[in-house]
Amino acid sequence: MADDRTGDDRRPVVPGSGWPGDPASGTTAVAFTAVEVERLAAGAGDTAELDARMSVCRACPRLVDWREDVAAQRRAAFADERYWGRPVPSFGPADARVLIVGLAPAAHGGNRTGRIFTGDRSGDWLFASLYRVGLAQLPTSVSAGDGQRLVATRVVAAVRCAPPANKPTTTERDVCRSWLVRDLELLRSTLRVVVVLGGFAWTALWPALARAGYPVPSRRPTFGHASRVVLSDERGGGLVVLGCYHPSQQNTFTGRVTAGMLDAVLANAAGVAGVGVAVDDK
Repeated sequence: MADDRTGDDRRPVVPGSGWPGDPASGTTAVAFTAVEVERLAAGAGDTAELDARMSVCRACPRLVDWREDVAAQRRAAFADERYWGRPVPSFGPADARVLIVGLAPAAHGGNRTGRIFTGDRSGDWLFASLYRVGLAQLPTSVSAGDGQRLVATRVVAAVRCAPPANKPTTTERDVCRSWLVRDLELLRSTLRVVVVLGGFAWTALWPALARAGYPVPSRRPTFGHASRVVLSDERGGGLVVLGCYHPSQQNTFTGRVTAGMLDAVLANAAGVAGVGVAVDDK
């Protein structure tokens, strides 16, 4: 979007003003405290309402200030672009069978584009892999209006606002947990597998699963790449949780994560969920 350097162009996108994929409107309820986050998340009747409410949250002052400052200052490479500057909602269908949980939006990625894992190097790796295993319709995700669609997959973050130095506090993580809890509750009838990207998201997931009513172990399982935990319920069903190293720039540059490693975890998830294709087919 063009930037005339004046007026609202350096402010966060106004809900309902026409940004592609904006789930909120001018009447969407806004949470200003942790108590309000919990109440508004729990009261969301479906994922569309949940996404709308989380996308206007203002409960963590440090994160609100940071995401909006970044949207005003911008990076030189994106100086002529309007930034989203709000919490980044979940992305994917309401009947997803695969859930991918990341850490938080990138300051010049999701905080700029308004879509999780979109517009940064981590997202480039993730969406390319999702495409290769049949869980995304396009191999790239560059903007909220680019036509990307996920196949039976929903992508979320443990913390919905871009944090300074990519490091949310534990308090911010815990305040944001109610959004994740409600995502898990609303997906309960279809969800088969959760892929967790990185140790921070792994730590954040387990108490959210417990609050959402999933049968979790009394001791948190150890995180590792390709780690696998099966949660069985009394009805004989189950949820598979898979660990995966985060496709961060540091991890991909150093080879800690390769395309093959990422593909293997996501192909495993697709197989558990009964969707997607074999990696060799693409």
